[in-house]
Amino acid sequence: MTNPATTQQSGAIPTQPGPRGGAESMESAQPADATAPKPGDTAAAPGDAVIAWANGAVIPGAGPSGTPGSRPTVKLREADPGDPPRYAPEWLELREPADADARAHDLLDPLRIRLANLPGKSGVAIHDLGCGTGSMGRWLAPRLDGAQHWVLHDRDPYLLHFAAVASPRSAADGSRVSVETRRGDVARLTPDALKGANLVTASALLDVLTRDEIDALAAACAGAGCPALLTLSVAGRVELTPSHPLDAEIVQAFNEHQRRDGLLGPDAVTAAAEAFSEHGATVRLHPSPWRLGPEQAALTEQWLRGWVGAAVEERPDLRDRADAYLAERLAACAAGQLRVIVHHTDLLALSRPVGGAS
Repeated sequence: MTNPATTQQSGAIPTQPGPRGGAESMESAQPADATAPKPGDTAAAPGDAVIAWANGAVIPGAGPSGTPGSRPTVKLREADPGDPPRYAPEWLELREPADADARAHDLLDPLRIRLANLPGKSGVAIHDLGCGTGSMGRWLAPRLDGAQHWVLHDRDPYLLHFAAVASPRSAADGSRVSVETRRGDVARLTPDALKGANLVTASALLDVLTRDEIDALAAACAGAGCPALLTLSVAGRVELTPSHPLDAEIVQAFNEHQRRDGLLGPDAVTAAAEAFSEHGATVRLHPSPWRLGPEQAALTEQWLRGWVGAAVEERPDLRDRADAYLAERLAACAAGQLRVIVHHTDLLALSRPVGGAS
């Protein structure tokens, strides 16, 4: 297990970052609050344009970035340091309950068995890739026994700050949970970056990677001999009730938007399963759909605006029909008459262990 770091206070993501100093321990990392906003700043970075679609604001990350050729994702690749974050903490907080409900619990038992069989185990080192505000840690840490040390990776120091201050304090059995943050490009991981890792996790990450990057991730996990739990990758299927004649066209255009610039989008889980298998891992897949009804109206509204907006960004010829479609869907959502299933897939890859683990 890596060196322990200061245990974090568990709880809701704060509206504003807490005071500097003592919030997180950083080993080989830039302090997560080094460029964090100061009290009174809004969640979006200075100069971040508000994205509008059909007279409604879209939280950054819920829809298209507004910059031609760019994508509404965490900064996975080198970019201008002045670029604003592409995932707003508000969007990640809004989707967190739906993510938690969707993740596949059936994959946890084989993962627990692997972790319980670690040789000379004194704790588990978990690397969370593209951690965002740390929702994976808040979901998984209380479901695993034993001491845990989480290493949170992200390009965005703002999100790393949120992840650190809102990380859980204890495991399922009351054991200590500690955390450190590492700012860096999760698309370029090497086996050395995962040295000492017992588990790699990620949420909503695979679909914003290229095939080469997924191959590199699988190779890095195989080199470290550690399992990977990669959740909530888009599956390319959406079901809306009641149905609408334009549903299929919007789905198709959105999926093509997800495949821009060589990214895999809805093809990512299949590519990842193949890549991990080629590196000798045993791979298990399980559906993890969002099920959105009247109780999730705020999330559904934001998702709708972003989903339709991305489809129109991909296919501008849809705009006139999409305006009317979105207005109709938003009205049904506000009236509590719309239900949506957004299909995702969770993947557990049990790489061949190294060092005598079973």
